[in-house]
Amino acid sequence: MEIIHAIGRRKAAVARVFVTPGNGAITINKRELSIYFPSTILQYVVKQPLNKLGVAEKYDIRVNLDGGGFKGQAEALRLAIARALVKMNAEDKPALKSEGFLTRDPREVERKKPGRPKARKRFQFSKR
Repeated sequence: MEIIHAIGRRKAAVARVFVTPGNGAITINKRELSIYFPSTILQYVVKQPLNKLGVAEKYDIRVNLDGGGFKGQAEALRLAIARALVKMNAEDKPALKSEGFLTRDPREVERKKPGRPKARKRFQFSKR
């Protein structure tokens, strides 16, 4: 029984995934997927690579999720699962790549600048 390890990141979220052959259980921080992500949309986002390849019931996935918000965490997890699936079977790479599941989204929060309330926003201009 081999364990495949992969990491996915999105914004400030980091997902460490351990995939083993099993019956489709996804455990995130020792909690079930439906409990960790109550939103069905986020559950769908997480399962996208598995559903694309039709292997949702083949593997057990154990996840350590850290940082970021729930949307960033879900997308980080999607990337990690896609990377793990490619490690298991390299022939799946074109199918996942065409859907964009293997692309790390590089967008990060821009830092706040001094003398401004936010990164780009300016204080209200007063003529007098």
